[in-house]
Parts: sequence; structure tokens; C-alpha cells
Amino acid sequence: MSGTGTDKDTDRTADPTHPVIIVGAGPTGLLLAGDLAEAGVPVTLLERRPHKISNLSRAFGVHARTLEQLDARGLADDLLATGSTITRLRLFRRLSLDLTTLPSRFPFLLITPQYEVERLLEQRARRLGVRFRYETELLALRQDADGVDIDVRTGKGTTTIHRAAYVVGADGHRSTVRQAIGQPFPGDSVITSLFLADVRLGQKPDSVLTVDGTGEVFAMIASFGDGWYRVMGWNRRNEVPDDHPLDLDEVKDVTRRALGTDYGMHDARWLSRFHSDERQAPEYRAGRVFLAGDAAHIHSPAGGQGMNTGMQDAANLSWKLAAVVTGQAPDSLLDSYQTERHPVGRAVLRSSGGLLRLARAKNPALRALRAVVSALVNAAAPARTKALAQITGIGYRYPTPRGAHPLVGTRVPDVTLKNGKRLHESLRGGHFVLIAPPTVQLPHLTAPDDMPATPPAVEHWADDRRTSILVRPDGYTAWAQDDAGTAAIEAAVAARFTTPGRH
Repeated sequence: MSGTGTDKDTDRTADPTHPVIIVGAGPTGLLLAGDLAEAGVPVTLLERRPHKISNLSRAFGVHARTLEQLDARGLADDLLATGSTITRLRLFRRLSLDLTTLPSRFPFLLITPQYEVERLLEQRARRLGVRFRYETELLALRQDADGVDIDVRTGKGTTTIHRAAYVVGADGHRSTVRQAIGQPFPGDSVITSLFLADVRLGQKPDSVLTVDGTGEVFAMIASFGDGWYRVMGWNRRNEVPDDHPLDLDEVKDVTRRALGTDYGMHDARWLSRFHSDERQAPEYRAGRVFLAGDAAHIHSPAGGQGMNTGMQDAANLSWKLAAVVTGQAPDSLLDSYQTERHPVGRAVLRSSGGLLRLARAKNPALRALRAVVSALVNAAAPARTKALAQITGIGYRYPTPRGAHPLVGTRVPDVTLKNGKRLHESLRGGHFVLIAPPTVQLPHLTAPDDMPATPPAVEHWADDRRTSILVRPDGYTAWAQDDAGTAAIEAAVAARFTTPGRH
């Protein structure tokens, strides 16, 4: 790709180098930008849209693992105040998952509009000093061994060049960054015609999230919390292009057929059609350029995992990028972003796609399979646990080296520590946390002068556990050892924090 413009409207003088430029100010880009700024990395966030909070977002569900990530940033409680929670996730008419069994501080699904998530993340990013550039469109990029040059066009029509050490594309499923690096986006459309509508209702539904359907139609109603409701629907017998006209009568008809009533909906303020694809970029990293969120993977809305997966991409990438930019880790650490997050994206595509195909099943064989799956998950605790862990995100673990402790790569629960704090509270600030048995004292780890890299915060278990673990900033185990003494723990930490190149 290349930019266009005359000498009159093009400034070819490159701006001073930006350590990191993020393209896209959705939840993924905002969380990533805030994390980098909190780690002391100057970051610029580019967004082609004007600065405004839009109520046209499709995401409404925030799952447990995402709430845990927000809790580690001090934002979860504020977000909870913006919505309502549900404790049972209904996937098919015969399958219902009890979220109260989740081993999390957040054993529920939070129903709140995406714009509330964006509002809190933007406030945090601004407070930490992120530089925002709205109405700024990426036109092209070129990278070399030392950095990335990007051509951008502002709302005034001028074109300038920015240079960054690294660029992250968090600019959605039509990602200009992905196209600029020549990364393919293979996949297929799984639903060719869905509709969205924002309406008022004459009768209030029993739940903040109402979902049901048959093999012919599907409908979902979610509350904005201010008297407006978002309706999403699908009609097998009326799959039309995205630009085909949509009126309220069609929305009401599909809703009645799927839910048994249209709840007296009226006064539609917005109506739109869209289609749903399953696609994933083969590589999330191309040199100094990264893809995250919908720029890297898109999938069906089944299970409400899209926004959540993107924000967890950001949580994985942010601490690694900060460590490399600040000289505390080698560039090779960034390769683990692909190693860890690409399999998760692939798993989400498969699970959400499978749920959607079973929900839409018309073929007798698929209907029989849906009945079998529902019966199995309802009856078997291991199957329920696995389904819940995958949909909510708390069950994913990252690949580990051969011989590593079984806890390495796993999510660390939000345990209460000896000093009364929770782990997520100790993680605030974006650093590592070392949790040791209460009998082990580690005075040398509290002296920053002894380590060029920022040392971990030192905490102790509130009980008599004998395993020492080093928790990454994203809440996953980096190292663990049973019955480790002071010398062994200090040696393990020193290997990771005193010598860049050994992270």
C-alpha cells in the first residue's frame, strides 16, 4: 500500500520516533496502550474515526477472564457498576451452563455495552499519558531492522510520516495494518445475513440477556440499561446482502418466531445488517508489526468471545512489548506472542463456530449431535467444566518447555495473600509478582539497585502452601518450584531479571 497526495498537502518530515504506535482505539488497542504507558513506554494511538463514544458496538458480554484482567488494572468494579450479571449461560434449548461454579471472583457474565468498556479504558489511557490522534488514517507502512515508518492522513487531508520502534494493528477485521504487511486472512462466512436493531420495548424481558431460536430463526435481546435494547437476529429463509433494506416489522417478526414475543418493541433508532465470518491471520507478528483483536481473528458471535479474546491478546502482548522497549528483555521474547495467542484464537474460532453450527442445525444428523452434546455437557461435570473454561477464557494455558513445573503457563487464581491483598491487587502496575511460602524470606529481591530489570513484587501465601511461583503481569505462571528455599528462589528470579536475553 502507498499513500497519495500532492506536495502541497503532504508533510514528508518524519515526526520524532515513537517507541510504539497502536492503530485502532477499540477495547484491544485501548487496553494495550494503557498497559504500555503504565510501564513507562511512550505510546501513540491512532484512530481514523472522530472522537466519540458510539452506541453501535456489537459486543455486550464481558467474561470472567476479561474481568480478571480488568481487575488487575483496577477497572473491574467500575465496569460492574455499568451493567447487570447473569449466572446461567443458555446455548441451546436443552443446554444451560451454570457460571456460579467458575473458580473466579467473577462467576458470571457481565452484560454491559462495549462503549462502557471503551470509556473506562480510554480514561485510564489518558490518565497514564497515552497520546491520542483521532481522524488519522494509516495509508502505508515500511519497516527495516531498526523501526517502522508509517504514512498517515489526518482529518485535514495532510499526510505525515511517523516512525516507531514497533506498530500494533488493532484496527478491526478490515485491518489496514494487516493489509499493509501483506498478511492473508483466510476463512469463510458462517452467517451471510444477521441484523441489529436498537429499540424500545413495551414489556421488559425477564433477563438482561434473552436468547433463543429454532433451526429457522434466532434472536437475542440485551439491555443497554437506559431503556434501550439491542436486538440481534437471523432468519434462515431471508439471508440477504448487508445493504438490503431492513425495517422494524422484519425485526419484530423474527423476534416473535424465535422468542415467542416481540416484547412490544417500537421506536427503532438504528437498524443494520451484517455478516459473520470465521477468519484468522496465519501470523500475528511480521517483524516489528503485530496484529491483535479482530485484526488477527474474527469468528461467530456465539458465546460472546470476540471482544474478550482481543483484550486478552492485548494483555499478553503489552508486558512483553514494554520489557523489550525498555531494554529489560530481548526482542525474541515477542515471538511468544504468536506461540501463545495464535492457538487460543484458533480454539475460539472452532468453539464459537461449532456452537453456531449446532444452534442452526437443520440436518437431522446435526440435530441429533446437538442433542447428544447437550445431554453430555448437562450430565458430565468434566464436560461442563471444560465448556465453561473455554467460553469464559479461564481455562486456557500456554505452551511450556519440556520438564517445566505443571503450573507454568497456567492462569493463577486471584488468591488472597498473607498481607490481606488479593493477587490482582498486587499485579496492578504491570509488574511480576513472586509468591513464596510464608516461611521464606527474600530480602535481596526488594532492592531495585541489585537488578537492572524491575524486580518482582514479593508476596507470601496466606496459608501453608510450599510452592513458590512467579506470576507474569498478565496473571499466568512464568516459573514455579516446590519446596524451594531462599537461595533457589533468588537464583531463579535473578536468571530472569538481571540479564537481558535470559527472560
